[in-house]
Amino acid sequence: MSTSQKPKLLSVLDGHKAERPPVWFMRQAGRYLPEYRAVRATEPTFIDFCLNPEKAAEVTLQPMRRFPYDAAIVFADILLIPQALGQKVWFEAGEGPKLGDLPSIESMRELTGQAGQALAAVGETLSRVRSALEPERALIGFAGAPWTVATYMIEGGSSDRSGARTFAYQNAEKLDVLIQVLVDATIDYLAMQAASGAQVLKLFESWAEGLSEPLFDRLVTKPHTAIVEGLRAKGVTTPVIGFPRGAGTLVETYARVTPVQGVALDTQASAALGQAIQKTKAIQGALDPLLLRAGGDALLARVDQLLEQWGQGPYIFNLGHGILPDTPIAHVEAVLARVTGK
Repeated sequence: MSTSQKPKLLSVLDGHKAERPPVWFMRQAGRYLPEYRAVRATEPTFIDFCLNPEKAAEVTLQPMRRFPYDAAIVFADILLIPQALGQKVWFEAGEGPKLGDLPSIESMRELTGQAGQALAAVGETLSRVRSALEPERALIGFAGAPWTVATYMIEGGSSDRSGARTFAYQNAEKLDVLIQVLVDATIDYLAMQAASGAQVLKLFESWAEGLSEPLFDRLVTKPHTAIVEGLRAKGVTTPVIGFPRGAGTLVETYARVTPVQGVALDTQASAALGQAIQKTKAIQGALDPLLLRAGGDALLARVDQLLEQWGQGPYIFNLGHGILPDTPIAHVEAVLARVTGK
């Protein structure tokens, strides 16, 4: 790949400042797009949709055709790993994910090294997208981070995570074993994604908020470190972005301790926090999805502010969380025009 074709995202994750920040949005393939809703309506269940390579590749590519994003992120879900480990997963309309009884640790442990094989459909999706994507646009694979995935597995669905945090205190040894099972499965799953064409890997720690410093170290920092080190031990050199959403000031410690190449910041991240992390690593974020939905002068002013405060270092323009389903397409277009000039 020539220098001119190397994706901006990869250059920034190498620690370089781009002439303008590369841009992509979390949940950029989703319900705010009418073409996505049309394809989604053809599959009876969300899990079936995620594991249909033809349809998942199509919705991954839809925003790339419509907008000047610098990277595509594979269409999948963070709860595919519990299914690969033998836990029933389904989605209830209007309620979100539901999970069946937690399988035994022994049965799950036997499946950890087969997570990539069990989710080979995601690899096929990646291969299809990579073959259709221009060389200068990057392809991102991802997984839910162990603590976040564990919260769903323990609680059986969405909640305020209080049950899982209580479990972490009352059943420390059991949780540590479950986290290790998820670390091992995630390494296998992400290694498969890298082999299938993913040029960047992202760990989504969607529920990092509210953790005490000792708990954050045990459930977030150490598992993320183990995953990156496990990938490197397998010979996977693909850069990793970590996203400990809601971690507050603990993000700076996370950036210093974990061997990720990029740190995604949520909407509360201060200018100073991002600049401190940029001294050693690339950062990503942190436009508020609610502001993207609201639009107007305040949106463009915030875009300009983010570009000004972080654009002098390695920075990836993104949201602090995913695009909301009722976000006007015109607002997305306005932000991308501001960032890319297109």
